[in-house]
Amino acid sequence: MDTFTLVRPEHLNHHGYLFGGQLLKWVDEFAWLVAARDYPYEMLVTRAMDSIEFKTKVENGSILRFHTLPGRKGSTSITYSINVFAVAPRKSREEHVFSTDITLVCIDDKGRKKLLPSKKELKSEIADSNS
Repeated sequence: MDTFTLVRPEHLNHHGYLFGGQLLKWVDEFAWLVAARDYPYEMLVTRAMDSIEFKTKVENGSILRFHTLPGRKGSTSITYSINVFAVAPRKSREEHVFSTDITLVCIDDKGRKKLLPSKKELKSEIADSNS
């Protein structure tokens, strides 16, 4: 799934480029959005982010594209690969600026890990909610 956002002045660091913490916030939020669509009836929280490496600075006014794909699925967790691309103002070429894997875990109301539903269980839950 692709999600887009615009880099605005309030997202910049003291050097005038995208603040790394803001990018990580978006990565976390957008990974959760994809997971929430994949597992609509489950409570999912961030467990971990793998290697974090900012490849290049990002200018104000850049349009970011967050490309998120599901990866490893465990019994209680799912990992998504996220690649972030930027198109700077007055440019037409997209540049790869960041990538990571983020793992979300399924929890119950008390914060304990619980099993993720299987694809069959998901289909059944969705069918039940539509009837």
